[in-house]
Amino acid sequence: MLIGPEGRARLAASRVAVIGTGGVGSFAVEGLVRAGIGYLELVDPDVVRPSNINRQVPALHSTLGQPKVEVLARRCREVNPEAVIVARHEAYSPATGSKFVRPDLDYIVDAIDSVGAKIDLLATALQAGVPVVSSMGAGNRLDPTSLKVADISATRGCPLARAVRRGLKSLGITTGLTVVYSEEPPLPARPNPELAAGERHPPGSMVFVPAVAGMILASLVVRYLLSQTNC
Repeated sequence: MLIGPEGRARLAASRVAVIGTGGVGSFAVEGLVRAGIGYLELVDPDVVRPSNINRQVPALHSTLGQPKVEVLARRCREVNPEAVIVARHEAYSPATGSKFVRPDLDYIVDAIDSVGAKIDLLATALQAGVPVVSSMGAGNRLDPTSLKVADISATRGCPLARAVRRGLKSLGITTGLTVVYSEEPPLPARPNPELAAGERHPPGSMVFVPAVAGMILASLVVRYLLSQTNC
């Protein structure tokens, strides 16, 4: 009723890859499959861990130790049995960029945590002309109403966006990338007694910001795809 038969057909014929299926990416997958995307490629090297349960769609006590992409793929097939779901339990890397950035994809969602891999993926997609949207930092934040959609050149207050801007600029890219980012100042991380001495402290997180960021990403993709029809 919202998008009509043409819109539904367009989404069913669309091919989208979500690279990184953690807190943000898993909710992007949820939004895309429920919108009726007909082909979803899920890419992530990680398995479900206890620390994921507070914010990630595939994370349950019953799925601990299982590859996130496999859990999500099963869930997607339950939502839409007609969709083609490809689960790739592997990491994106510069050496394998051409495997993931392909002209047969209508859109790529970047939800990678690694700064180096994120910059390479974005640069590769932009240079290849494959539509891409990217998530910036969602950790150490509690306010989903501070999320914004902007060109990477217009971001502010996000340390990850700053690092991505610098990395892309070194490759000659300063604009033309749509991102979802937060203007909420990152909260200071509290000590985690479960981490070993000297171990890097990951960002703290709760479900609110990653979930909303993922849904915004899915919305941006779907609205773009629908704009390619007469809806």
